[in-house]
Amino acid sequence: MAALSHRTIGRGLLWCAAAGRVQWCAALALCAVFSAATAAGDPPRPAAPRLDFTPPLPGSYVLHRIQQAPDAALLDSDAKPRALTPLVTGKITLLSFFYTYCADAWGCPFAYTTLTGLRETLLADPVLARQVRFVNISFDPTNDTPQQLRAYAGALANDARFEWRFLTAPSLRSLLPLLDGFGQDVSVLGDATGRPTRTRNHTLKMFLIDAQGAVREIYALDFLHPQVMLNDIRSLAMENGRH
Repeated sequence: MAALSHRTIGRGLLWCAAAGRVQWCAALALCAVFSAATAAGDPPRPAAPRLDFTPPLPGSYVLHRIQQAPDAALLDSDAKPRALTPLVTGKITLLSFFYTYCADAWGCPFAYTTLTGLRETLLADPVLARQVRFVNISFDPTNDTPQQLRAYAGALANDARFEWRFLTAPSLRSLLPLLDGFGQDVSVLGDATGRPTRTRNHTLKMFLIDAQGAVREIYALDFLHPQVMLNDIRSLAMENGRH
């Protein structure tokens, strides 16, 4: 019988044998690395977290269905209206929220580096690459307009070899239900009248969604490792009998 997933079990929660201590300790270790680099005057260099275990082989474990991915009305980098559901079904999807202007080395820049590296690995297997897409949704629709998304995405958004979508929302108010639906924690900032203007977030998460639109894994920083993610993607592809 296949082993159960050793990582995410519930919505937005990372499960481990030490009742959360593994995640807590890993976060402290990453903070220590960041602080040491800053104290030494060197900019931190994000890299994949060290694996303290050998990832199980694709297909040897089960990724449980956590929840159905919520729908939302969004805008793509060409300012065209897009419903989210068609962009998280039909393929295996890695979805994350981001800022185009994020300067936190362990936040969006680290996620971007991880995704671009994983993309190159997937492109080496064209059969698998055709079954996968990445979806990035901005936390800040006020600043991250479709024009901003085009500049940020560059050639990645138009590479026929691999589908990578960059999206924003018509307004912050319309984005908030989507963030809540994914369990993505944010702080909402408002103007003098209390009108919401933008969100503030430093909790990096990525959501692995199967071809039926079900969230099957949620990666926090300490499990945001390309090999783990690749094995999970291959496992979902094997479920579909397509790889």
